[in-house]
Amino acid sequence: MYQRVIQDYARDGAVLIKGLFAPFLGQLREGVERNMVEPGPYAAENLRPGDTGRFFDDYCNWARIPEFAAVVMDPRIAGVAAALMQSRSVQLFHDHVLVKEPGTSAATPWHQDSPYYFVEGQQNLSFWVPLDPVSDATLRCVAGSHLWDRPVRPTRWVSEQSFYPDAEHYRPVPDPDADGMHILEWPMEPGDAIAFHFSTLHGARGNVGASRRRAFSVRYLGDDARFVERPDRTSPPFPGHGMVNGQRLREDWFPTVSLA
Repeated sequence: MYQRVIQDYARDGAVLIKGLFAPFLGQLREGVERNMVEPGPYAAENLRPGDTGRFFDDYCNWARIPEFAAVVMDPRIAGVAAALMQSRSVQLFHDHVLVKEPGTSAATPWHQDSPYYFVEGQQNLSFWVPLDPVSDATLRCVAGSHLWDRPVRPTRWVSEQSFYPDAEHYRPVPDPDADGMHILEWPMEPGDAIAFHFSTLHGARGNVGASRRRAFSVRYLGDDARFVERPDRTSPPFPGHGMVNGQRLREDWFPTVSLA
């Protein structure tokens, strides 16, 4: 891993890595199709009244979809995650599928992932991987937002209601375009990847074009990741996990990925 890329990730909270998942495109496309035919318990449709198209998402399916398991446990992918996180170990957190069919008007709202999760620590990383060419419907990340002193209020995507009762703890969701923030976005080919920090503010436009926009994401944790209790049910919720504040995440649910 080039030192410049590691430095860019630490500074901006998001970097583009060309072709990282290209060897796995066939598996990921098959896995997404299986996921959409056989959705899991957390699958959702994210359209409001008046929206067009279809915006499907689902997560935490790697254990039941072998195509996903083969990719998220691959040491080549985990090795890149370890280098960017500057971590000796890599622990799998979960996978996420997001599909915007042609003509989908709904945007992915601006948000940080970390407030939704029951994990804290600075060594973490998500890969966002398009399985189709993307331009306007690509992921958009606000540079440096992972270093903000206060997290952005997590909301429910469709209702825009606060995710937790203690909304005062958070900063309001900004409008990065209107506020002139430095937004990173890249046209991407299938198999390219954006690596971004759990605390990086990000979102995506709708997919108003004539082609599908399938995206696969996988989230990893590093050495300093620890369980933290939130004010209410998290997303993903992982019911019955049995963990307490300050504990490393349980290995039977969140396995360490081999780097060899």
